[in-house]
Amino acid sequence: MIDAAPVAGIPDNSVLDAVRAAALARLPWLADFLTERLADPRDGFTPWPGDAVHTELRARKEAGWAEVGRRLAVLPEEELRAAVIAVVTCAELHHLDQGPAREVVAPLVPLIDGWTTDEVGVLLRHACARRCPFHNGQDLALALDAAARLDADGCRAVTPWLRRAHEEAVEFEQHQRDREQLLARLQALLGRADGTEALRALIPAQALWAAPLRDEVDRAPTPAFAALVDHLRRLSSPRPTQRWRRTCVELTDAVSGRVRLTEVLRSMAEDEPLCSERSGPHDAHMGAGYHYHYLVRQDDGDLARGLVWAAALTGGAAAVPHLTALALRVGLRGGGVFEDPKLAGAAVNALAGVEDESALEALWRLQARIKNRGLRKQVDTALVTAAERLGVTPEQLVERSVPHHGLAPDGSVERVVAGGHRIRLAIEYGKAVRVTFTAPDGRVSRTAPAVVKEQSADELTAMKALAKEVRSTLSSERARLEALLSTERTWPHDDWRRHYRDHPVTGVLTRGLIWEFADAKGVWTAAAPGTGPARSAVRVRLWHPLRASVDDIRAWRERIVADELRQPFKQAFREVYLLTPAEVETGTYSNRFAGHIVHYQRLYALMKERGWQATYLSNHDGGFDGEARAVLAGGAWRVWFHHQPADLEFRYSPDHATTDQVRFDRRVGRRWEPAPVAEVPAAVFSEAMRDVDLFVSVTSIAADPTWSDRGEDRHSAYWHAASTAELTASALVRREVLGRIVPRLRIAGRCVVEARHLVVRGELATYRIHLGSANVVMEPSGAYVCIVPSAGAGAGRVFLPFEDERLSLILSKALLLANDTRITDESILAQIRRGA
Repeated sequence: MIDAAPVAGIPDNSVLDAVRAAALARLPWLADFLTERLADPRDGFTPWPGDAVHTELRARKEAGWAEVGRRLAVLPEEELRAAVIAVVTCAELHHLDQGPAREVVAPLVPLIDGWTTDEVGVLLRHACARRCPFHNGQDLALALDAAARLDADGCRAVTPWLRRAHEEAVEFEQHQRDREQLLARLQALLGRADGTEALRALIPAQALWAAPLRDEVDRAPTPAFAALVDHLRRLSSPRPTQRWRRTCVELTDAVSGRVRLTEVLRSMAEDEPLCSERSGPHDAHMGAGYHYHYLVRQDDGDLARGLVWAAALTGGAAAVPHLTALALRVGLRGGGVFEDPKLAGAAVNALAGVEDESALEALWRLQARIKNRGLRKQVDTALVTAAERLGVTPEQLVERSVPHHGLAPDGSVERVVAGGHRIRLAIEYGKAVRVTFTAPDGRVSRTAPAVVKEQSADELTAMKALAKEVRSTLSSERARLEALLSTERTWPHDDWRRHYRDHPVTGVLTRGLIWEFADAKGVWTAAAPGTGPARSAVRVRLWHPLRASVDDIRAWRERIVADELRQPFKQAFREVYLLTPAEVETGTYSNRFAGHIVHYQRLYALMKERGWQATYLSNHDGGFDGEARAVLAGGAWRVWFHHQPADLEFRYSPDHATTDQVRFDRRVGRRWEPAPVAEVPAAVFSEAMRDVDLFVSVTSIAADPTWSDRGEDRHSAYWHAASTAELTASALVRREVLGRIVPRLRIAGRCVVEARHLVVRGELATYRIHLGSANVVMEPSGAYVCIVPSAGAGAGRVFLPFEDERLSLILSKALLLANDTRITDESILAQIRRGA
C-alpha cells in the first residue's frame, strides 16, 4: 500500500513495514474496518455529487468514521499511536473516506507524546511516497506534528527522512504560503537535530549557482555563515532596506564571502540551468510533461534574489557585467531559460545600487532591449533612483549613460589582426553600422578574408558582437533624439557638446541634424548640420519646423537637397500638424484620421515599432476595443489612438481594422487626466498626429496595389475614394520633395508634379501616380495599373533627404513608366494595352 523506496540512514523498509503491521495487529477491529472500506466498489462507480446514490454513500461513510472517532477517543496512548499509523498509511481508501479519516486522526496527533522514531519514520515515508502532491502536503503536516514531539536525539534519528521530505515538499501542489510553512517546519526540525542539516536544507541541492554555498556547508560552516544565508533568504521585497544592506555587507565580510558571492552571481549569469525533466518543474503547479530550463525554483526565489543583491553590494563594478547578463537571461524571451521577472527585477534594481558609471551604461542597454512591460518599468525606476543619487534628472542620466563602446569620436574603431589585415567598424550616415576588412595592399572588402577567419576567429567574433551592440545603441539613440522633437528641452552648450556632439555614437546622429543656439541675449540662431554656432553660444535646442518661418523652412529644405545631406530622421522635411477649427469644436478628441480601413496586422506591428503600446484586437472579452498609447514630452503627455475590427466575423484576430478618435491625457502628479486638444502643446500635438498619419498612410488598404483585383468587396468604395483622396501632411511633404528632386532626374522632361499626382508621360500612355497611395491610373481612360514592387525595389541611385518607402515607390514607378516600352513584365504590359 505504500512506497518501499529505501533511504540511507533509516532502518530498512522491512522494519518500517513491521511497525505498520504491528499497529494493525494491535487493533483488529480497525483493521477489519479498513479492509471493509478498501473492498468498496470504485471502478465504474462514480456517482455525481448531488445524486441520491452519492449522498447516501457519503453519509454512510461519514457515519462509519464518526464511530471510529468515538472509539479512538477512549484508547490508551500506545493503541492510539497504532490507530493513527494504520489510518494514515492506508493509501488506497476511497476518496469519500479520505476526508473523514483525516478529520478523525488529525486532532489526535499533536496530543500524543510517546512517538517513537520508527513510528515517525513510517509517517514520513508515507508522506513522501504518495503520488498525489496535494494530499502529500496534508500527510506531511500530520507526520511533522508527530516529529515535533521528538527530542533532539529523535530528530537526528529521522534526519534522512526529514531531508527527503524537504526535497519532496518543494513539488507539493499546495498554496505557496502553505508549502512555505511546511518547509519552515522541516527546517526547524532539521535545525533541532543538527544546525548543518538545517542550513543544508536552505540551499538548493541541484542548482549549479548554489555550488559555492554547498561547498561551504560541507566544510563545517561557521555560525556567521549560517547567519548570512538566513539573512539572504529573508529578502522578500524588490528593493531591500538600508538596514538590510548594511547587515548584508557586515555578514559577508565576517565570513570573507565577497569572492564566493561573485562566483554565485557569475554562475547564475553563465552556467547551465536546471532541466525540468531531470530536476522537476520550477513550480509545483507546472505539473509534469513540460520540458524546459530554468535557473531558480520558486521556493528558492528569496534566497536567489538575496544573493544577487549581496553580490552587487559587495562586488561593485565587477558585478555589473554579471548583473546585466542575468537580467537579459531571465528577463527576455528566448534567453534559453524560463522567464523569471522577479529575478530579473532583482538584477535591475541591484544595478541601480552600484555606484559606478558602468552600471548606468548597463541600465541604458537594458532599457533598450527589455520589452516586458513590468520589467521595463523597473528599469525606468532604477534609472530614476540612480539619477536621484547623482542629483540629476532622469533625462540627464540617460544621455550621460549612453555607452561609448570604445569608439573614436568619429564613430569608428579599427583592429589589426592576422597577416596585417585590419578590421574596421564604422557608423555610416547615422543609420548603418558597417564592418569592413582592409588587406595589407589597401583593398577593402565587406567579407572577412580566409586568413582572418582562420587565424583571428576570436577577434572577428568580438567585432561582430560589438557591431550588434553599436547597432542597438544607434537605433535607441535615433529614437530618443527624434522623441526630443515633442519637448521644449534646452541644454547648456558645454553639456550639449560633451553628451551629444562629441559622443562617438550620439554625435554621428547629432552632426546630421539642425540645431539652434542662443547667445547671452537669448537670441536663437539655427546652424546647418555638422556646423557650430556663428558666435558664442549659451544654450542649445533641437530645431523644429513648428518654430520656424515658411521662408526658413524652405531655405533649409533647399540646402539639404542641394548639399545632398542625409538626415538620420526627417527633420527639415518634417510634417507639421496644426490644430483645425473642427478639432477645437469637438473639444477632447480629433477625428482627422478616423474612418480609414487598414491592414490590422501591419498596423499593430508598426505601432510597436514606433514605441506605442497597443491592446491586441481579437475575439476575447474586450478584444473589440483597440487602444494604442504613447507617452510624449518626457512623460508629461499621453496620446491615445482608438481603432476597432472592420469586420465582426473573424476567427481569432481581424484582418482589417477601422480607425477612430485620437485623444490626449496630461500628467497631474501621479495621475493622468483627459485634456482638450486645444490645450495640448503644439509640438506634442504635431508629433502625435504625425505618428497616427504614418500608421494610416502605410497600412491603409488604399496603399495596397492588389486590392482592385478582389472584385466586389464591401471596402471597395473606401479603396477607390482613399486611393485618390486629398493629400495628408506627409503626402504634401512628399510632393515638395518631388518638386525638388524630379528636375534633377533624366526623366524630368516627362514628369509634372501636380496637386495630388506625379504625371508621367510614357511612350505607350500617360500615367498619374497618386502622391499619397502611390496608386497608378492611365489617361484618359482612368484605368488602374497594378504594379507590385519587387523585394528591394526603390529609387536606385536617386538621392533622398530622408527614408520614405512611399516616396521611393513613387520614384521607382515613375522611372519604370517613363520608359514603358522597355517593360518586360507581361502582367503590367497587358494592363497598359487594355487601358490604352
